[in-house]
Amino acid sequence: MKRSDPRLSHRAWADEAVRRIEADVQRSSDTHLIPVALPWPGIALYLKDESSHPSGSLKHRLARSLFLYALVNGWLRESSTIVEASSGSTAISEAYFARLLGLPFVAVMPKSTSPEKIAAIEFQGGRCHLVDSAAAVYGESRRLADETGGHYMDQFTYAERATDWRGNNNIAASIFEQLELEPDPIPRWIVASAGTGGTLATLGRYVRYCRHTTKVCGVDAERSVFFDFYRTRDGALVRGDGSRIEGIGRPRVEASFMPDVIDAMVKVPDVWSIAAMVALGERLGRAVGASTGTNLIAALLCAGDLARRNESGSIVTLLCDGGDRYRRSYYDAAWLDEQGLRCEDEQRAVETWMDTGVEPPAHLFAREGLLR
Repeated sequence: MKRSDPRLSHRAWADEAVRRIEADVQRSSDTHLIPVALPWPGIALYLKDESSHPSGSLKHRLARSLFLYALVNGWLRESSTIVEASSGSTAISEAYFARLLGLPFVAVMPKSTSPEKIAAIEFQGGRCHLVDSAAAVYGESRRLADETGGHYMDQFTYAERATDWRGNNNIAASIFEQLELEPDPIPRWIVASAGTGGTLATLGRYVRYCRHTTKVCGVDAERSVFFDFYRTRDGALVRGDGSRIEGIGRPRVEASFMPDVIDAMVKVPDVWSIAAMVALGERLGRAVGASTGTNLIAALLCAGDLARRNESGSIVTLLCDGGDRYRRSYYDAAWLDEQGLRCEDEQRAVETWMDTGVEPPAHLFAREGLLR
């Protein structure tokens, strides 16, 4: 009797899995590039609206790349349980792709994750495993993957290498293609916040590969070590608390954060991230997430620096996700009071900044610890 080779069976399953993911890409159009009016003549701001992905955030690109990377490396099997350490958006996107391939998915996340994100993961067929602190997600994810005989996707290690930074529909190539007919098609700055660091790595590598003059500005959240690592290169930095700006900021230095491929970095206090989130949402007519507010603060700083030098050009930053996922956190007055993040004064200051170009008073920024 001729025996079947299980390796051939697995190869056929992996081939079909790749086809399904690629077919899903073909069914989805690229995300929009939205112009936002600024008060400085000759300086244009664009938002790359990643909330329009099928799973609702920037992390859709990362999840797709991580699944393809795992498949071509032979790490996934037809019955693999996918486990990920995530504060929410990556888990939602990975749950989307796990369901596409018929694989079980478990998200390991802090108990502080918004209920809306937990519901979104469960809607995609995933299961949420909650832990007490952000620092505990790594070890618990490995333990669960070992216990189930599954695969720990490990976005924080593989984000920077899973995406092809030379092109292949990455976010950097998309930005430059969409700017081709704009007055300043080669942006002076691209601004992005750091979650894994994978998006920053892709942007920084791509502009260097294409020999563009564009500079890349990284943005960090208040309770995170990336900014300090950028300044000191101390890879042992850790924090005991987790970021309050979901999706960005980490309590330890992650392998995917590549400081040498970015040109500048800003650390934004959480209250200013939320203030900018609200101010921008009112201008767009729809709610956005807090990490988009973080990005906006840094983009406005870049615009102001250009204006002070009497220079012009375009700036691109990311609209990471929509605000519906945060109705019981960033858009809830009681939650903001509990966190000490009420931001009426800061919101008015951001609105004035966007209307007139006048940067918020130095004593406000200094008091809140803005670093750049």
